[in-house]
Amino acid sequence: MKRIGIISDTHGYWDERYRYYFEPCDEIWHAGDIGTMEIAEKLAAFRTLRAVHGNIDTEDIRRKYPERLRWKCEDVDVLMTHIGGYPGNYDARIRSQIYASPPQLFIAGHSHILKIKYDRTLNLLHINPGAAGISGWHKDRTLVRLTIEHNKFTDCEVITLEDIKH
Repeated sequence: MKRIGIISDTHGYWDERYRYYFEPCDEIWHAGDIGTMEIAEKLAAFRTLRAVHGNIDTEDIRRKYPERLRWKCEDVDVLMTHIGGYPGNYDARIRSQIYASPPQLFIAGHSHILKIKYDRTLNLLHINPGAAGISGWHKDRTLVRLTIEHNKFTDCEVITLEDIKH
């Protein structure tokens, strides 16, 4: 059993509540637009970090974190990228890979829109954790936590970080 914290679009912004809300997690997965290596290093110093780079990330982040990451967590095939779209409207950069070999869990960021949706056509769970940073047009800053045990997802939680500053 693994407890996972999912975050995206921090855009170089650190909030101590990331540490608080991810305390019960075994791993943190960052779906891109990290913003600075300092953010990645703070997350990695706290928990195991899996991350992909996003469109605003600098060369140092791009060298360390790939555009796409695919791995097994427990018995679940996971695919994570920054720009991925949604069920029924996957981004052209990832669409053929998703349809050729659907993961069981697909994570993407970029839109700053929190969305958790099951794709019945491909039998996969899609999670976009929204945006956790303060840069962008979003009104709420959000994180996601869930538990993966064998091939099951449970305890999926959306955490809203109040007090966004624009």
